[in-house]
Amino acid sequence: MPSDDPQSPERVRQLEEHLAALRSYVRARLGERLRAKETSQDLVQSICREVLADLDRYEERPGSSFRDWLLRAAENKIVDKVRFWGRERRSSDREVPLEAAASETTDDARLLAQVYSLASPSQAAVAREELERLERAFRELPDDYRQAIVLSRVHGLSGAELAAKLGRTEGATRTLLSRALARLALVMDEGR
Repeated sequence: MPSDDPQSPERVRQLEEHLAALRSYVRARLGERLRAKETSQDLVQSICREVLADLDRYEERPGSSFRDWLLRAAENKIVDKVRFWGRERRSSDREVPLEAAASETTDDARLLAQVYSLASPSQAAVAREELERLERAFRELPDDYRQAIVLSRVHGLSGAELAAKLGRTEGATRTLLSRALARLALVMDEGR
């Protein structure tokens, strides 16, 4: 059982354990409009900061995990950002292009850059290109394929849980997921 201290090593370890799933979830849920205003890295960083601040509010409940809580926080953050950027009072003449904003370094950005500096520049470039290719291919999939992949691979639902969530039989769900992954691989190969 984690300590009552919200910054306990156990609670922080829980967040670190699910960081890859959080990144995947945010990338998968980020629409084109929001992607033009926010980077997935910035959103993940913001979500982590908020989750760490709210760790004392997390309670383990039957049928719900820390990962579920974390991804729910991510979904809420994405919805908030969509609403924020969708408000009419946002004036386009006050906007700073994302590339220009990214060039301004903050302490958090410097820290993140140090972490990414562990990879060589060519490795980082290849990884970025591969990720962009995967995101483009993922966006081309039908909604039910994307949903099946996210629930299975990001949320980590079992076959039975996935079937219940999608309202299908387990056999139909296995077929759907298999077709979704095959289509994703095909679209990625076409994009080479």
